[in-house]
Amino acid sequence: MKFFIDTANLAQIEEAENLGVLDGVTTNPSLMAKEGIRGEANILEHYKKICEMVQGDVSAEVIATDYEGIIKEGEALAALHSQIVVKVPMIKDGIRAIRYFSQKGIRTNCTLVFSAGQALLAAKAGATYVSPFIGRLDDVSTDGLGLIADIRLIYDNYGYQTQVLAASVRHTMHIIECAKIGADVITAPLSAILGLLKHPLTDIGLAKFLADAKG
Repeated sequence: MKFFIDTANLAQIEEAENLGVLDGVTTNPSLMAKEGIRGEANILEHYKKICEMVQGDVSAEVIATDYEGIIKEGEALAALHSQIVVKVPMIKDGIRAIRYFSQKGIRTNCTLVFSAGQALLAAKAGATYVSPFIGRLDDVSTDGLGLIADIRLIYDNYGYQTQVLAASVRHTMHIIECAKIGADVITAPLSAILGLLKHPLTDIGLAKFLADAKG
């Protein structure tokens, strides 16, 4: 399973990269704004910086919601760097755009997916990744992990090559459960990834070893 970090914070990206397990980055306008990055020129430059820091895919999101606008923005984003994957919203014109990008060899990440039917449409259109938002589903008393399982089953049934990218991952157990279900990718905050390191018995055992080593 691939690990992506969901942030626009360069220090967090660097820390995850230095850990040696990072496979890519996802970000969005909200995460950019959180870092004080606004304006098209600044956002595009920030995407370049991220691509220079990591080896894997970097999802960059279009702002437009109409077909022509999505195409224009998506082509500009894809031209920025070979690692860019164009994030496209799960809307009618978004699906049309994903089909267009697929035919042009531009990789895509269909975002804001909340149902198996949406994921099926994204796969048929040729999306590289599909991003079900499991945390946001949990927030409204819906089983986000159950959606991952449904999408995995459907894709396996028909041999779709679209990768299941579990998004809106909130905590470490989301990561573990997604791995058990068979998600291809998770994108999570740094805190959730680092949470995988933690176990009280590890801390106790290490403390014992160090104490014994001192005599």
